[in-house]
Amino acid sequence: MELNSENIKKIRGLIVFAVIAVVVGMNYKGVLLVLGLVFKMALPFILGAAIAFVLNVPMRFIESHLPIKKAGIRRGVSVVLTIVAVAGILIVVLFVVAPQLFATFRIVKESIPRFFNGLGVWLEEIFANEPEIVSLINEVKVDWQQVLGDMAGFLKNGASTVLSGTISAAMSIVNGVTSFGIGFIFAIYILLQKETLTRQMKKLVRAFLPEKSADRIFQVAALTNHIFSSFLAGQCMEAVILGSMFFVVLLLLRLPYAVLIGVLIAFTALIPVFGAFIGWVVGAFLMLMVNPMDALIFSVVFFGLQQIEGNLIYPHVVGGSVGLPSIWVLAAVTIGGSAFGIVGMLVFIPFCSVLYTLLKDAVNERLEWKRAPEEPPEEKQTAESVSAELNQKTKAGPDA
Repeated sequence: MELNSENIKKIRGLIVFAVIAVVVGMNYKGVLLVLGLVFKMALPFILGAAIAFVLNVPMRFIESHLPIKKAGIRRGVSVVLTIVAVAGILIVVLFVVAPQLFATFRIVKESIPRFFNGLGVWLEEIFANEPEIVSLINEVKVDWQQVLGDMAGFLKNGASTVLSGTISAAMSIVNGVTSFGIGFIFAIYILLQKETLTRQMKKLVRAFLPEKSADRIFQVAALTNHIFSSFLAGQCMEAVILGSMFFVVLLLLRLPYAVLIGVLIAFTALIPVFGAFIGWVVGAFLMLMVNPMDALIFSVVFFGLQQIEGNLIYPHVVGGSVGLPSIWVLAAVTIGGSAFGIVGMLVFIPFCSVLYTLLKDAVNERLEWKRAPEEPPEEKQTAESVSAELNQKTKAGPDA
C-alpha cells in the first residue's frame, strides 16, 4: 500500500478507533454508568421530542385548514388548538369512563360471591347422579369475610414496608411529573420552531459529514418521519373506528358496559395485533360475573367485528402506511413487546418498516447492478473512440 497522505490519514483513524475501543472495553462499567447519567439528564428532552412528534400529526392537519394567512400566528394558534383538543379528549374520556369504572368494580365485588355460589348450584344439578362429586363440591366453600379479613391483616402487617415504598414511589412520581413538565415545554418550543430546528440540523450535518453521507441521512430521516407519522395517524383512526363499532353494537344488543368496553377497546387497539384482545378478556370477564350468556354473546360479537376490522377497515385506514408484511408485523410486535413492553410494540412496527424499506431498496439496487453491469472504463473508452472515428470518416466522405 502506498503511503500517501490519504492512506496515512486512514491509518491514523484506524489507530485512534482501536485505542478508543480498547479503552472502552477495559472500562465498560464506567462507560455504561456515564451513559446512564447522560440518558437520565437527557430524558426530559427525549420525552419532549416524542411528545412533539405525536402532537405534530394533528397539528399539521389543523394548521393546513386554518384561514389565517400570517405564518407565525397560524403556527401558534394551531399549537394551542392541538393541545386543547388532545387534553379535551383525555378529560372527556376520563370523566365518562371513571364513574363507570368505579361502578363496575362495585358490581363485580358484589357479583363474585354470587357467581361462585350459582356455579356451585349449577354443578350440583349437573352431577346430581354422582353423590361423591356432589359431596366434594359441597365441601368447597369460600368464606368471603375470612378472605377479606386475611387481606386486611396482610395489608396491616405490611404497613411499614408500604410506607417506605410509598415514599420512594412519591419521589418517583415527583421526578416523573417534573420530567414530563420540562419535556412538554420543550415539545412546545419544537413545534413552534420546527422549520428552524430542521434547517439548523441540516447545516450541522452538512458541515461535518461528506455530501453523499449527509444526503443519505436526510433521505433516511424523511422516510422515518413519513412512516412513523402515517402509522400513528392510521393506528389512532383505526382504534377510534373499532371502539365506536363495539360501542354501537353492544348498545344495540343491550349488553352491559357498552361505554366502558368501547373506550377500553379503542385504547388497547392502539397496540397492534394483540391490543384488542386485552379489551376482549376484560370485557368478557366483567360480563361473566353478571351473566355468562352475555359473555358468550360478546365473544361472538368480538371475533365477528375483529374479522371485519382486520379484512376491511385496517387495510383501508392504515393501508400501506407501514408497508410491512404481516409476518414481520407479528415478529416486530413480539420482539418489541418482549424488549420494551407496550412502548416497544408501538415503536417496533414503524421502526422495522423503515429497516425493511431500506433493505428492500438496497437489495433491488444490488440486483439491478448485477443484471446490468457497467462496461469496463477501457472498453467504454474504446467504443466511444471507434464511434467518433466512424463519424469523422462519414462526414469527410469517400476521399478521407
